[in-house]
Amino acid sequence: MSSLFDPVKLGDMTLANRVVMAPLTRNRAAGNKPGPLTVEYYRQRATAGLIVSEASQISPMGQGYLDTPGIHDGEQVAAWRSVTDAVHAEGGRIVIQLWHVGRISHASLLPGGAAPVSSTSRQSSGMSFTRGGFVQCSPPRALRDDELPGIVADYVHAARCAMDAGFDGVEVHSANTYLLEQFLRDSVNDRGGPYGGSIANRARLLIEVMQAVTTAIGAGRTGVRLSPMTTFMNTCARDSDPAALYGHVVARLAPLGLAYLHVIEGETGGPRVPTDASPFDYAALRARFPGPWMVNNGYSRAEASEAVSSGRADVVAFGRPFICNPDLVRRLREDAPLNALDPKTLYGGGEKGYTDYPFLPPPR
Repeated sequence: MSSLFDPVKLGDMTLANRVVMAPLTRNRAAGNKPGPLTVEYYRQRATAGLIVSEASQISPMGQGYLDTPGIHDGEQVAAWRSVTDAVHAEGGRIVIQLWHVGRISHASLLPGGAAPVSSTSRQSSGMSFTRGGFVQCSPPRALRDDELPGIVADYVHAARCAMDAGFDGVEVHSANTYLLEQFLRDSVNDRGGPYGGSIANRARLLIEVMQAVTTAIGAGRTGVRLSPMTTFMNTCARDSDPAALYGHVVARLAPLGLAYLHVIEGETGGPRVPTDASPFDYAALRARFPGPWMVNNGYSRAEASEAVSSGRADVVAFGRPFICNPDLVRRLREDAPLNALDPKTLYGGGEKGYTDYPFLPPPR
């Protein structure tokens, strides 16, 4: 049986333990690039077996919230290089999450006040964080079929930028109701043609992205994140047949030889078995995927240990516990108390609630 603290290999990456820092949006990127505080934030957490960085937009049109970082121009690459160098100096591993928010955005954040883009022209009921605070997302424009190769190219460009910035790999964000999931789900995707209608068509964009990114930087440096049951603050209803949809997706991803598949179980930030839906069979999903399997969503120390020791997961991602416990791996290993999270400092601001959470005292 494997332990939560045993080494593990994910694709081309060898991790010191199986505790992963999940991607966490913090809205502290001045000029859409990380600064010195962000360098310190990730350096503090480098004892994680793997850090998955906060979601980072692949293009100016991919942004959905104020002060989130990008990974598509030279200044951003240089700024992220300071982060990756700091993590590597501490012996850690870090991948960047590649993000296009689709319709979960506001025109004030986009070039020239453009409308957000999506699989649909239907407006989301979700909220975007702007200079004016939280506001309803702007009405989107449905992407034309002939624009979709450009979206794929943006993912490839961002992945190559990530390699230039010194990341150990990338995680393609196809979860939490953002662009790729807006194509996947029939609750949003109302288009016809080669990218709409059938499950195979709705999955086409994601599969094209994954094929292109793995070709560009290597499958062993590429992961993907899925969230079959999440509605993520009701910005996107579930698919009418999530088992069939995500079963098809995972079966198509399986031959690519990915570094890992990261699955959010249940409702993001909520119960792993949502009370308003039938249970989802994640074991059946995993049976279709031969590579490393990462689970996420509110795992306790005991639950994470059981998931790994039973073989149900290879690694476990922790989100909010890593915000307030930079030394989370040590606390889990020693079964030490955890710091309390200050929810008022989650988004935006400076060092308070970001780099000032205390570590355990040194061992005697």
